[in-house]
Amino acid sequence: MTGDRLTALALVRRDRSFRRLWLAHAVTTAGSWVSFVVLPLFVYQLTGSPLQTALLSVVQFVPYPLFGLVAGAVADRSDRRRLMIGSELASGVALGSVPLAAAFDALTLPHVYLVGFLATSFYVWFDAADFGAVPAIAGKQNVVEAQSAIYSTATFLGIIAPSVGGLLAAVVGAANAVALDAATYGVSALLILSIRRPFATDVPEPLTEPIVRRTVRDIREGLSFLWSQQIVRTLTLLGFGVSFSGGAMSGLLVVYAVQALGFSDRGGAVGVLFSAVAAGTLLGSLALPRLARRIAPTRITLWALPVDTVLLLGVACAPGLGAALALLLAWSLVQMTIILNGITLRQRVTPDGLQGRVNVTARMIAWGGTPFGALVGGVIADRAGVRVALAAVAGGVAASAVAAWLTPLRTASVLGDPSEEAAEHAAA
Repeated sequence: MTGDRLTALALVRRDRSFRRLWLAHAVTTAGSWVSFVVLPLFVYQLTGSPLQTALLSVVQFVPYPLFGLVAGAVADRSDRRRLMIGSELASGVALGSVPLAAAFDALTLPHVYLVGFLATSFYVWFDAADFGAVPAIAGKQNVVEAQSAIYSTATFLGIIAPSVGGLLAAVVGAANAVALDAATYGVSALLILSIRRPFATDVPEPLTEPIVRRTVRDIREGLSFLWSQQIVRTLTLLGFGVSFSGGAMSGLLVVYAVQALGFSDRGGAVGVLFSAVAAGTLLGSLALPRLARRIAPTRITLWALPVDTVLLLGVACAPGLGAALALLLAWSLVQMTIILNGITLRQRVTPDGLQGRVNVTARMIAWGGTPFGALVGGVIADRAGVRVALAAVAGGVAASAVAAWLTPLRTASVLGDPSEEAAEHAAA
């Protein structure tokens, strides 16, 4: 089934194993979109502070630099299925503690921060295993279509789920709405358990040295492969500026809705902004496979970065709700195109035995700007307002756009055959 090149839709329809993995992603993403709205909403209701609201985004992204390298190394040498299931169940327990504490009137701000940190920490391990599981289950030749199916479905749900989250927050309270997200992790674990296809195409070498030494060597191998691939390395480093602005946006979107657009902080309509972001993400994930067939990955990034900068500045200056929604949608479309372009390129050129290490390391670097963007954005918003904060952090994307035209991306017109590049590295 995975030997022939399939479209994203055909892959979902014809491949039962991939369909179950796709459903597992969809279920948890729907629940996560609800929490993505209601948790920062709860923090803002509790504190009224842009900085403390943005700090939630900071603690949610810190686990990647903390655990990413080790998680990638472990994922490549362990049972990916078990690691993914264990991570999903642990995330469900952590999130389930929020409505439980609220029921006993014991929910505090530190508790919410801790849950945000733990849920993302468990996701790092899931993500490390998932990077290798997707090409193993769908087939490496179908990885662009597989990721397009996963991301487009997740973001289609994201158009609906944030509004549902806002309504739930208004009806049952922001803390209680998190129960839905907690339940989805159990469903996802069952779906992953039901997949019978192997989650790896290569059998890991038996461990013949102390685990700490081997883990360090595995991490070094992943870093070496990432650094040796010039185009992949460049795209990964440029991702830092993209994630810097994205972190500020994710940390301040609730604040932007309330302060810049005059929404109520009780929930209700706030989810419409998250839906606009999700709609743009959906369009970006659908557009990339078509763009990738006509334009080299390097050109996609070169031209998308300046557009991303202009659109983010437009969001900061939007005069009203209509303009804000349109600009958020367009910004998110371009943002997702840049991100997904880098992810699929890495997965194409990386051998199965290095998928976890290389992709987690790359995401750790590329996403490294997220907590800094959220923190800087929160500090500026506290002092000068949310519009000034978003305009200021657009400088992160602008810096990446300028840097991109000074790198090998400017002269590289095509990407070599993935299997050839992987073989060359293996031989080296």
